[in-house]
Amino acid sequence: MMEDNGKLKITNDRGETLECDVLFTFDSDETNKSYIAYTDNTTDDLGNVKVYASIYDPTGEDLSLKPLTSEKEWKVIENILISVQEKVREGSGEENEEAGDARK
Repeated sequence: MMEDNGKLKITNDRGETLECDVLFTFDSDETNKSYIAYTDNTTDDLGNVKVYASIYDPTGEDLSLKPLTSEKEWKVIENILISVQEKVREGSGEENEEAGDARK
């Protein structure tokens, strides 16, 4: 369930409710679906923040998140994440580095 404050409450596979930060939402003309990218602000073994992506219903009629089902969908998400990461780095003066695999 997405809240107005940029937060998303999800229930994981262990039945725990987690509050996640919504990174962005977008509609893809390429796949004709709406996507949401979010993080629970945990990190992987390399210290990278874990980012998740799902298909969602922007009308709010269906509150469930659906998994991405194809490589094409992951590529769309990865390309946007790379673009956002580059813009953040440009704004902070960091050098651009190749983004890692967004599938966590």
